Amino acid sequence: MAIHPAAIVDSEARIADSAEIGPYCIIGADVEIGARTRLMANVYVEGAATIGEDNLFFPYTTIGVASQDLKYRGERSETRIGNRNTIREFITVHRGTEGGGLVTRIGDDNLLMAYTHVAHDVRIGNHAILSNGVTFGGHVVVGDWAVIGAFSGVHQFCRVGRHAMIGGYSVVTQDVLPFSMTVSPRDVKIFGANKTGLERRGFSADSIDTLHKAFRLLTKSALNTAQAVERIRAELQPGPEVEELLAFIDSSERGFVK
Repeated sequence: MAIHPAAIVDSEARIADSAEIGPYCIIGADVEIGARTRLMANVYVEGAATIGEDNLFFPYTTIGVASQDLKYRGERSETRIGNRNTIREFITVHRGTEGGGLVTRIGDDNLLMAYTHVAHDVRIGNHAILSNGVTFGGHVVVGDWAVIGAFSGVHQFCRVGRHAMIGGYSVVTQDVLPFSMTVSPRDVKIFGANKTGLERRGFSADSIDTLHKAFRLLTKSALNTAQAVERIRAELQPGPEVEELLAFIDSSERGFVK
């Protein structure tokens, strides 16, 4: 394996032969790093942490350190990162806590841009893009293909649905609906279906049009949520995307952005 002589790697760390550890990286005990993953320089990783294959970590990133949650009492917890992720400069990822399942998890094929903060017990799916300066409170859940604009903050325990797009500088204090485009300078508002993103992902024109009509009923019709859901089911012949949208609403504990 390629470990720079200026790196410090604990003898108990498990590093794949094809991984690369650059200068001034520090790798603690109970860390596992998969094949072809590269830590460029000045990356700090603390266990327990499992990092998969073909990931690229840019300098000055910190992975797996203790939570900032004042309830954390040093219980053994983990950070799990999948495959083919790009983790840019000055990223902070904190390990889980007892109150959130003891695991912070990042899936596959995600891009985390510079200065992103992933707090304790956050779960990020696959193919998500977190732009510069995105900040998550603890226990946030991010669905596949979500895009979160620069300097947006997401309150703890909120969910961001699949294929959602959040505009830059948004303050998110409630769940963000799947397939939506949501933007807020201060008060978060939903602007309808994430049309461009859904087209790029191969969703049919009919599916996007049905989602657009569903969002209009939810946000523009002066109906309450229960009435809007009833109208959606009665008028739109919901396909799988709208059914997912309605199931997301039904399971929301904090309410959702309108």
